[in-house]
Amino acid sequence: MTSNKTDLPYFSVVGIGAGPANLSLAALLQARTDQRIALFDKAADSSWHSSLLHPGVRMQTSWMKDLVSLVDPTHKLSFLNYLVTEGRLFAMINSQFDVIPRREYMRYLAWASGQIENIHYSTPIEEVSFVEGEGFYAISGGAPVARSQHLVIGVGTRPTVPAGLSSLPDDRAFIADHLALHLPTMSSDKTAPVAVIGGGQTGIEAVLRLLGAGFSNIKWLGRRQWFQTIDDSPAANEIYRPAHQQYLQDLTRGTRRRLVEDANPTGDALTPGVLRTLYQANYDRMLEFGEYPVAMLPGRDVTEGVLDGKDVVLHCSTAERLEQHRVAYAVIAVGRQSAPVPFSAELRERLDAGEDGDLVIEEDYSVRWKGMDDHRIYALNRARFSHGIPDANLTLLPVRAAMVINSMLGSELFQIRDELCPVQWG
Repeated sequence: MTSNKTDLPYFSVVGIGAGPANLSLAALLQARTDQRIALFDKAADSSWHSSLLHPGVRMQTSWMKDLVSLVDPTHKLSFLNYLVTEGRLFAMINSQFDVIPRREYMRYLAWASGQIENIHYSTPIEEVSFVEGEGFYAISGGAPVARSQHLVIGVGTRPTVPAGLSSLPDDRAFIADHLALHLPTMSSDKTAPVAVIGGGQTGIEAVLRLLGAGFSNIKWLGRRQWFQTIDDSPAANEIYRPAHQQYLQDLTRGTRRRLVEDANPTGDALTPGVLRTLYQANYDRMLEFGEYPVAMLPGRDVTEGVLDGKDVVLHCSTAERLEQHRVAYAVIAVGRQSAPVPFSAELRERLDAGEDGDLVIEEDYSVRWKGMDDHRIYALNRARFSHGIPDANLTLLPVRAAMVINSMLGSELFQIRDELCPVQWG
């Protein structure tokens, strides 16, 4: 590419995405160093999954696991300092939340991002290129907007739509993120059957939103044989600490993947509190109307959806038979996948890939590529099968950010201590 580097702001690191992962990195880096970091995000502001902020929705992670506290508890951007600064500490304590409202966490992110320099919203990075001797170029609107020595990818995930449902009209079948947009139209007939496809946390939150809005014929379909709650036992939580992450690094890629898949119930499941809320709300409505408004249908793998007149017909396979369900609307909540990384074609050719085609991510979250000696690429939220389930959630955000900063600077700026672990991983 042709560049005029003198016209561009230069940073030690550019982060693609300004979600919790890169906010944690920027908060820690700016507090302890004079290194300059800039974050770019296509979103208009710091909203985080704002389309899923239904009333009563809770986080699945302890408030202690915020952007900074696990490695720097005295940091000014801790969640505790946020509560004190905003005057809500005692109100929060006395409300006795097991886990905080998701809307509170979003407000915390907005408060923190307002104190972090060089965050550029409404600036989607369409391409990242690399020029020898100059570094990385972040391109938006067809032109470079920043140049940097290092690059951190934190672009997050996006909802998936199974192929068998992709041909349905958008006004009849849509992802759970768009439920709030469709509710006004759907509410013209709250007795019409509505299916929620997906037995995970997003699925149950969509069911509760429909139930709270007065819908009385909701079919909740999940692929697993029961609606599984998270294993939140002390033993399960041993997986969510640096000691287990370090253990994984000494294993082969295949073994790591198998162990991570085995540990899915510790993170890829429902919070017990939200399932109890649904059961009680469903029971209350049954007492009022004589029947349950929510039919829970586990063990259903929805393979296809077709439009038949005014109905959406869902084809499902169960353990021993096939089923059909006729509904007016289908809300799709079957999971998320990593958003694509906007590498230029030339840069992509320099990246190493594993046998599964994924990026090869080292222990320090750096991506293996030709040119990484002086210019590092770090990948956040993309190392689930090499670093464990915590990589895909908020549990160890500051630990991961600290590891990246230590690697980037070549020194142990942050000491990551995980001692007195009672489990001896084999």
